[in-house]
Amino acid sequence: MKFGTSGLRGLSEDLKGRASALYATAFGRYLLDSRRAQPSDLIMVGRDFRDSSPEMAENCVDALAGLGFRTADCGTVPTPALALYGLQERAACLMITGSHIPADRNGIKFYRPDGEIDKDDEAAITAAAAELDRAGFSFTPGAKTARGRSEECRALFVQRNTGLLENGALAGLTIGVYQHSTVARDLLVELLEQYGATVIAFGRSETFIPVDTEAVSEETIAILKNAAKQYGLDAIVSADGDGDRPLVADENGQPLRGDLLGLITANFLDAKVVVTPVTSNSGIESAGNFRVVRTRVGSPFVIAGMQDARTAGSDGVAGFEANGGVLTASDFSVRGQPLRALPTRDCFLPILATLSLAASTKQPLSALVAAYRLPVAAADRLENFPVETSARLMAYLRAGPENLATFLEPIGDVAAISDIDGLRVTLKDRRIIHFRPSGNAPEMRCYVEAETEAAAAGLLADGLARIRQWAAAN
Repeated sequence: MKFGTSGLRGLSEDLKGRASALYATAFGRYLLDSRRAQPSDLIMVGRDFRDSSPEMAENCVDALAGLGFRTADCGTVPTPALALYGLQERAACLMITGSHIPADRNGIKFYRPDGEIDKDDEAAITAAAAELDRAGFSFTPGAKTARGRSEECRALFVQRNTGLLENGALAGLTIGVYQHSTVARDLLVELLEQYGATVIAFGRSETFIPVDTEAVSEETIAILKNAAKQYGLDAIVSADGDGDRPLVADENGQPLRGDLLGLITANFLDAKVVVTPVTSNSGIESAGNFRVVRTRVGSPFVIAGMQDARTAGSDGVAGFEANGGVLTASDFSVRGQPLRALPTRDCFLPILATLSLAASTKQPLSALVAAYRLPVAAADRLENFPVETSARLMAYLRAGPENLATFLEPIGDVAAISDIDGLRVTLKDRRIIHFRPSGNAPEMRCYVEAETEAAAAGLLADGLARIRQWAAAN
């Protein structure tokens, strides 16, 4: 169990029971010790649809109640809805979710009363948990009852999103909602219908299905393409397990890149500063009237970059990740209506911004994608790739230019290197290949950019093959 790019992660069986209570207690004590909360304050808990999430949520409620906190059960709600409600109520929150990772894993996302925790908070919570563990922390489930607040949480989030577009803004569009097991599935249908779209919901599952919006699986793409053809759809939308990462596919069922969704949203908001990780498309800098700040991968780093921009006096500050999740550090005005800052990933804003653009321009999404003329980007991962092997590979590649040149010799010659997060290499023919171990799972990720889809696909396949070859030989 450890903190990754967004929250605590681990195997579900390891997190249930004592471990969930341990980290919830560590979080509660950290809030008290840092005077961010008082013993009688409210802490709210939400969860996704994983089989292990209800038990973990109960463990956390029991642990927090044991510290004297009042607790509220917000049920199965999107993470951005829980975060927004927490900001309004000035209440800390815990979201029980493993986001997009497989069902045998789970996690906890932590929110202070003023928003998502940062890396310093993570270190303090980890230290508090270690201290509790050394002291022989014990936990007996007590089945404490938390006050139900799911309807209030949901209503606030619906109110936020129903003011983003004009009435009937999506009339004439037929939009599919791939529901699978995301907690966003019913809200997506409701909001799209409110805006006048004809909605066809499909693929609902009572078994948890992991959907990674940054590296959409071939199985998921096949589902989207079949639905697009079967129902004659103009677009398909979905989200990851906890509803903070969007998935938008065009009329052919082809997913749009998450960083393109973020770019469209930045233009929709008329952002002045955009903060985004190094893994987002290199063409973003020239695709809008905003200044771009690059960070390491993970929402804590994007949030820190946005905070730095605000501290420096910038307004109109937004951020997004390559997975499409959009964050706002500034209050924006949309259609003359205030949109409160929400500095945590949200899937609903980019979905609505993108569909609105398609409806207003009366262009198919595939044509909108082509009009941006961004370098073609692709990404994939090697799953169940030992963390130790990833560490050895990265150490080898960083040990000297000769090692990197030898590793990439079958692919191309090195022109430039960025070491912000992982190793991002620009080749002499201007193609880009980026190697990065996952921050929260035993996975090795590879990101590429090239001029054409075929070139990007070939570079991605070559990059993953080189990783496998090196791992097998070392």
